[in-house]
Amino acid sequence: MIRKIMVPVRGDGKGDNVLAHAAVLAKRFDAHIEVTHCRARPDDLMPYGVAIPSFLKEQIFDSARKLAESEEAGLIDELKALAKKLGVKFSDNPKDKGVTVSWTEEQGKQPDVIKHHGRLADLICVPQPDRSQNIGVNTLKSALFLTGRPVMMCPPTDKVPAKLGDHVAIAWNGSLEASRAVILTTEILQKASKVTILSAGDGEPHGATAQDLVEYLDVRGITANIDKFERGSNIGEALLAHSATVGADILVMGAYGDSHERELMFGGNTQTIVDTAKMPVILVH
Repeated sequence: MIRKIMVPVRGDGKGDNVLAHAAVLAKRFDAHIEVTHCRARPDDLMPYGVAIPSFLKEQIFDSARKLAESEEAGLIDELKALAKKLGVKFSDNPKDKGVTVSWTEEQGKQPDVIKHHGRLADLICVPQPDRSQNIGVNTLKSALFLTGRPVMMCPPTDKVPAKLGDHVAIAWNGSLEASRAVILTTEILQKASKVTILSAGDGEPHGATAQDLVEYLDVRGITANIDKFERGSNIGEALLAHSATVGADILVMGAYGDSHERELMFGGNTQTIVDTAKMPVILVH
């Protein structure tokens, strides 16, 4: 059962949209949403390699603390107002009935905060990155590559869908990443009214077939249909287009990285979907 959804936020104005998406999905499970704010450490604001007198350092630390406290108070007020608008109860008790939301703040770097809180979340919701302004890229990568949890990327929209998880599409090619995506979203699939397996017309060279997946899901009480499509020149674009054609409201897929170093990069097809998706996508690495 999905019981804890994490929403990492920063003061970038994207938290409202992500929380709205999280609230819609949470209503299917009566889940608790933990909004986690990363508070910058005063040391991180110091110029690197520059000697600063102790009295000036204290002034900078004091200003940073006051600024952080002011930002935190403003974000909490915004969260409470949005929770009321969304019909979500503000509560620190995850066991309360219905959909609830709480606020948590931790000082540190964003990747470390996401790693700490995200590894014991059932789902992490993040904004779709805006690479042109370098906003949200590290948040998505940290959630994907440092937690091992499913991550729902929420695209910017003027109106969040009334339902999420009602019709779920699965991008299937038989790979390890695709199978992990299915395993870690089984509870979402079980709650869905319809599940569609999207499979490129050239087969599954990496392992289990789409029919194998149908049989696996059937054992778990999930009825799924296979929809084959031609991959064309860009499989990422084809997946998004076909997800929209079949009427899915969420796409579930494995996320691929080109490197296992600290600075991880997405594989080509994953990057296409990250950059251009117009619907929520649950990614699993």
